[in-house]
Amino acid sequence: MSSLILFGIFALLLAFNIPIAISLGLASMVAVALSGLPPEMIPINVFSASSKFALLAIPFFILAGNIMERAGISEKLILFAQTMVGHYRNGVAMVCVIVSCFFAAISGSGPATVAALGIILIPAMVRAGYRLTFATALMAAGGAIGVIIPPSVTFIVYGSISGASIGKLFMAGVVPGLLMGVALITVTVFLVRNDTGIKPMPKATRKERWAAFKGAFWGLLMPVIILGGIYSGVFTPTEAAAVSAVYGLAVGVWVYKDLSWKEMPAMFMRSASQTGVVMYVIICASLFAWVVTVDGIAMDMGDWLTEITSGNLYLFLLITNCILLFAGCVMDAVSAIYIFTPILLPVALKLGYDITAFGLVMCVNLAIGLITPPVGVNLFTACSISKTSIKELFADVFPILVGLLVVLALVTYLPVVSLGLPNLLGAR
Repeated sequence: MSSLILFGIFALLLAFNIPIAISLGLASMVAVALSGLPPEMIPINVFSASSKFALLAIPFFILAGNIMERAGISEKLILFAQTMVGHYRNGVAMVCVIVSCFFAAISGSGPATVAALGIILIPAMVRAGYRLTFATALMAAGGAIGVIIPPSVTFIVYGSISGASIGKLFMAGVVPGLLMGVALITVTVFLVRNDTGIKPMPKATRKERWAAFKGAFWGLLMPVIILGGIYSGVFTPTEAAAVSAVYGLAVGVWVYKDLSWKEMPAMFMRSASQTGVVMYVIICASLFAWVVTVDGIAMDMGDWLTEITSGNLYLFLLITNCILLFAGCVMDAVSAIYIFTPILLPVALKLGYDITAFGLVMCVNLAIGLITPPVGVNLFTACSISKTSIKELFADVFPILVGLLVVLALVTYLPVVSLGLPNLLGAR
């Protein structure tokens, strides 16, 4: 009975355009009140959902990303990439994808990557001869890499729910993230192969490349410190987040000297606000997932999936991808992870699928959701920069989605794509 109340109220609230997090929380509380579940479990669940040590990494990574963005690292990374590949025919588009990979390793957020880079790269691509709609779509898709290249907030959330090693998840995200970048470049080359209006940039000299590298060096070093510290056992992912924030502060104030102490209060407030949004989503989604689990919905759906797939792992993975791709169209990644992990993960483990590899399957699906309407956050961010509408972007987004779906298929059905690097380096 509570399951009908839960999903019925949730669907009704969404129909009235209530924000997803609020819809999850209200539907959960009403379901608890009307179905006889103990109401004292609501504050207990809220506390347990928000007090996990692993989640402490989220505010620090958000702060580190804001600091490095304000320190001008995005411009320095773009300049460095331009000096290296800007002279190729599709060099500016390559810069967009490459810098997205670099910045993703700093911010850990898709929308943050689009916001920081799009304001520079979208106009640059238009000046190079690309259509405005294509430049916007490519920038939105480049930002999706931000939730796959480590560090990633979605990996932290999945690890805190599933018990998977966050350090191993970080390492497992490297190859799929790079494959997404390769897919975006491949799609770009194919789509504009007959476009004679594309203009490459002048080839940079060695002196210019060296100067650009020196300018970007401290930003490039940040992911090396974070990931190197985690994989060498020097610090945990949560401690690495704190280290990254301190490192970003030191670089911004004393190396790049683009930050002043007067800006710190506003930056801390902005980071706290962004953290509050993420944590509110986590709390509401966690409460929703608790009702789903306590009412037996998760177990019933898991049994149903096992039955209809007859224990066939490949069919289960296909159904999982369909469910998550649809979920990515209507809700944010954090909410989807909280709701679907308790349902899908036990079935995957029962069928012998690796817990880390399944985390990558979920996160890649939901990364694609960042550029699928109607809740494609990256699309909204990119459109706000380019002053275009999502409807105008559809024709350019579609082939990009096809390229990313190919990567999803590789990640799903060839777990070695995700597990090869962590297994090679003995990550735990």
